[in-house]
Amino acid sequence: MPHRMLKGFKIILFVLVAATVLGFVTMELWNSLLPQIFGWNRITFWQSLGLIILSRILFGGFHRHSGHRDQWKRRMKGRWEQMTPEEREKFRKGMRCNPFASPEEQPAETRI
Repeated sequence: MPHRMLKGFKIILFVLVAATVLGFVTMELWNSLLPQIFGWNRITFWQSLGLIILSRILFGGFHRHSGHRDQWKRRMKGRWEQMTPEEREKFRKGMRCNPFASPEEQPAETRI
């Protein structure tokens, strides 16, 4: 039990240190660039943390990206292995869509 508590304490400490460093870096970057470029107001440390949280919610979420990517790759590999050679060739041709090619150069399935 003490080992789990120590591990939990280390994780909490790491998160707090990382949030503090990231907050100060964001605040300094904002305050050194944006007021001079756009004439916006300077921000405080707490506003920079709020900005980081807001941007993660709007643009990135709080999940690990690599896990989802690996899961997608495994699923696509499984589908690829279940395809017949004809289906694979049809898929390859469908993926060769060139938006700059003339309609005659594009495969018939991808023409718009």
